[in-house]
Amino acid sequence: MRYLVRARVKPEREADLLEAIERETLGQGSVAEGEDLRNMRDSRLYPDQTCRWVEVCYCPSPLQEERPYWEEYFDLTRVQDAHDRRKCRDENGSESWACGDCDCTARLEEKLKNTGTSFLDVLRSGVPSVCSGKLRQK
Repeated sequence: MRYLVRARVKPEREADLLEAIERETLGQGSVAEGEDLRNMRDSRLYPDQTCRWVEVCYCPSPLQEERPYWEEYFDLTRVQDAHDRRKCRDENGSESWACGDCDCTARLEEKLKNTGTSFLDVLRSGVPSVCSGKLRQK
């Protein structure tokens, strides 16, 4: 299944998150660690200071396996289905593991790409108060 994730960076965690992304250690140990890095490359920052991305997850409950990795840096404010479950080939049993290559959320992903600001660019810029507070300099 695909989920639209909305999250806010936890206070004082921006620099640590950026370091984990740059060193490619974000989600290390998770079955989805490469997906986590892709999610951050594609994520968008909105005026309400939420980051948003579409995430593929095959767990029985949304982000069950990924949640501890995300919650190290983020407060997850909303996780919702990004696609009608009845039409999801993985969810309805017509094609196992279909979500990896499916384009069911292409319109949503395109909309995200064209709204908000690149979260990663903002994070790299070190602009204070863009996510949750001041960026710490290391």
